[in-house]
Amino acid sequence: MLKVLFMGTPDFAKESLEHIYNSKHEVLGVVTKVDRPKGRGMKMVVSPVKEFALSNNIKIFQPDKVKNNPQLIDEIKKMNPDIICVVAYGKILPKELLDIPKYGCVNVHGSLLPKYRGAAPIQWAVINGESVTGITTMYMDIGMDTGDMILKQEVVIGEDETTGELWQRMSKIGGELLVKTLDLIEKGKAPREKQEGESSLAPMLDRSIAKIDWENKSALEIKNLVRGLDPIMGAYSFINEKKLKFWKIDVLEENHFIELFPEFKEYEHKMKKIVPGTVLFADSGKGLYIYAKGGIIQVLEIQAENARRMNILDFLRGNVITAGSVFD
Repeated sequence: MLKVLFMGTPDFAKESLEHIYNSKHEVLGVVTKVDRPKGRGMKMVVSPVKEFALSNNIKIFQPDKVKNNPQLIDEIKKMNPDIICVVAYGKILPKELLDIPKYGCVNVHGSLLPKYRGAAPIQWAVINGESVTGITTMYMDIGMDTGDMILKQEVVIGEDETTGELWQRMSKIGGELLVKTLDLIEKGKAPREKQEGESSLAPMLDRSIAKIDWENKSALEIKNLVRGLDPIMGAYSFINEKKLKFWKIDVLEENHFIELFPEFKEYEHKMKKIVPGTVLFADSGKGLYIYAKGGIIQVLEIQAENARRMNILDFLRGNVITAGSVFD
């Protein structure tokens, strides 16, 4: 049995904490971010990791910072953990903290390292249209996701899977892989592999990427952006000066679109001259179809400002979008 100090914040981390708690290993305490105000009412919200710790009487630390924090270092030294497990904590740990536990610090990362080092590996894998990603457990060093790897598990990404859906699947896989990692470390059988090959970065998402670039992005790239930003912020575009968020779309080939709407057959030769973002068809019974580079976007779920997410047919019953109008 290893004595574990756990560091993490979101629901992805909570899954790992729960797996450790339900294993033979002992959780001495958790370190998580401070409570933050959220929503229109600015109500103080606790992290999923803190919620789990509170419900299971686990000691909680919520430091404002981990660097240059001698009080936190002293507290951790007094706890004398065998190992520190870090999952989506969001801060690079100083060497003085990494050196405290007997077996060092291990991390669960949501990619197949060295690809997608950084804060948003799952989101960027979806946005970039990857078909496979995975979970890596690793020994931590002072770099950002640069430590020696322990275990890896590949995860296939569904072609329609959103970041939220993939996040939930991978959080459970991460928890299982972390417990396997701890078991191997306890037995002295954990592998240690240097990261080799080309690395890439997955930085925090900037809201500027959420605006759909009809001029330069293909239909498939737009679909991947929509999937990748669900449920974080949503991809959006403007039409008639109104902002609409796209939550679910599909991509049709031009010939498939013409099969659905034979009246467009006579205009088929003119399709390539249409401005990307142009509405081809909008009807409350049949849906919304938008021309894009390399395909036709079929909108399935959408959201107007100050409104809820809606099925496109329900949306079009109360909102008029005219064929020929252009999203920008």
